[in-house]
Amino acid sequence: MKELFTLYLTNNQHQNFDLKAVIFDMDGVLYDSMPAHDISWRKTMDEFKLEYIPNEFYLQEGMLAKRTIDKIFQRNVGRDATTEEEKKIYARKSELFQQHNTDGAMPGARETLEYVRGEGLTTVLVTGSAQPSLLNKLDSHFPGAFKPETMVTAFDVKHGKPHPEPFLMGLQKGGNLKPNQAIVIENAPLGVEAAVKAGIFTIAVNTGPLSDSVLTDAGAAVVFRSMTALREAMPEILNLARTARA
Repeated sequence: MKELFTLYLTNNQHQNFDLKAVIFDMDGVLYDSMPAHDISWRKTMDEFKLEYIPNEFYLQEGMLAKRTIDKIFQRNVGRDATTEEEKKIYARKSELFQQHNTDGAMPGARETLEYVRGEGLTTVLVTGSAQPSLLNKLDSHFPGAFKPETMVTAFDVKHGKPHPEPFLMGLQKGGNLKPNQAIVIENAPLGVEAAVKAGIFTIAVNTGPLSDSVLTDAGAAVVFRSMTALREAMPEILNLARTARA
């Protein structure tokens, strides 16, 4: 794995890491919520008689809801959704999400956060979600891990993933950091793409149905199969980040 850190430094013209923070996505990383998002989107689109492609909502995870809806409208009817249509669709999707979501934390997520914080690093949240049902429960599931001032959500940005704005804001909220002062943990191709565009070393955790190659093609330096596997590798990851040189 050492060469991956060295390659990042060389490609991004950094001499070394100066690690201060680890930036975490939420859905599919901290919470096992993507199956609920997926079925809620699919049921909503079925109700509105709008067609979608296989795994569309895993592929578009992290994108702002408005853009997700507009993409499907463009494919189905050749135009963006109206504001009224978007509101109706997202309201229905949110209603279904409440029914399907179990609020279950991803196995290994809490342990990973605790280890990172124990190493003296800031934990930052960068999510495309606007679901209060999850955002409002972060502190009960992951006590002390995130504060409002270290969280970036769909309410904070104009451009969702794959635009780099969410992660650039995450660097700012993490303490006005430079890209080589953080590592990103993501599970979605658009999130990986956004983090890489922001210039940050990005690790993917493949907790969904997509192939690992989708995540590496998006720019992930390395892919783990679970948050538990990531937790086991965190000592090596942090050691390499602290000792790697270009």
